[in-house]
Amino acid sequence: MDLFEYQARDMFEKHGVPVLAGEVATTPEEARAAAERIGQKSGGVVVVKAQVKTGGRGKAGGVKVVKSPEEAQEAAEAILGMDIKGHTVHTVMIAQGAKIAEEYYFSILLDRTNRSYLAMCSKEGGVEIEQLAVERPEALARIEIDPSVGLDDAKAAEIVEAAGFTDSKDELAKTFKTLYTVYTEEDASLVEVNPLVKTEDGEIIALDGKVTLDENSDFRQPHHADLEDKEAADPLEAKAKAKGLNYVKLDGNVGIIGNGAGLVMSTLDVVAYAGEDKTGGKAKPANFLDIGGGASAQVMADGLDVILGDEQVKSVFVNVFGGITACDAVANGIVQALEMLGDDATKPLVVRLDGNNVEEGRKILADANHPLVSIADTMDGGAEKAAELAAKEN
Repeated sequence: MDLFEYQARDMFEKHGVPVLAGEVATTPEEARAAAERIGQKSGGVVVVKAQVKTGGRGKAGGVKVVKSPEEAQEAAEAILGMDIKGHTVHTVMIAQGAKIAEEYYFSILLDRTNRSYLAMCSKEGGVEIEQLAVERPEALARIEIDPSVGLDDAKAAEIVEAAGFTDSKDELAKTFKTLYTVYTEEDASLVEVNPLVKTEDGEIIALDGKVTLDENSDFRQPHHADLEDKEAADPLEAKAKAKGLNYVKLDGNVGIIGNGAGLVMSTLDVVAYAGEDKTGGKAKPANFLDIGGGASAQVMADGLDVILGDEQVKSVFVNVFGGITACDAVANGIVQALEMLGDDATKPLVVRLDGNNVEEGRKILADANHPLVSIADTMDGGAEKAAELAAKEN
């Protein structure tokens, strides 16, 4: 989950990262009132910043430096409702102004390839770091962090030296360590500050912040639920999350249910191929839904309920390999799920079962003889049947 800048600022402040004052506003009047309060700290100068989860806000006109509450109100009027790369601005942050002497870049991220953490740092902040990494890679220090050791004093000093800092070394090292605390204690996969600035008074301040949280840690970070942008969440994904389902909506018309992420990914591929080959591209996967190792009637009913609630879905392909949960249990789950859904189940289902107790599972489905259910012997055959049904319904 990506955080808005103001949420990252608040999280930084909670852990002791040096930040400037900031308040959020959803109306021009709220922006004016916030500027009156915050501007007292910086001679009346504040920054009105669009709160959207994308870059390029400044270039789009979503960041304005103003010198009075009246100007803050005018800036908010211009920014609220603005579209920035497909993101509508509903909130602005009124941030305290700062006299900037230098701008730096610092981030910590998960390096999956090397199974470690990676710190990146540059004396040239405030620019698009991707462009800097390509055009002048020598200007961006990359330092591996062993998760079992962490970012200690020695590692912080190493980052400072690698980035070429010649002054404010102790303050920078301390800030790097505090940002690492944010990274670990909040279970983040990315903590980025661009720019990290040194003011004319010599203070080191995180002037902007980007944080991505690992949703796999939600069980031990219950307060992260309060940070979710519920307005922007897809309603089907929100419904699936509430039911404990591993679901991602896609732009297609063939609903997918499988057990195991690998099998579901393979199913997406074969459905996409079948859609191109048999229907000329009229059928595509509509979602990723992994029901995991258990395929009880309730789990299957919850999955079907979410998928059938997608108006784009015209058919559903249930592709299950029986392992710990045998195929007869899966088949019973499908039959009972359809009974539980009743009239809400209106779209054809193609079911492919294989693995443990496959013959018993297929017999259960055949005996039930539900008018919406077709049985497929193979994954390719099931994908083709589901694609053809979806294309027929279009």
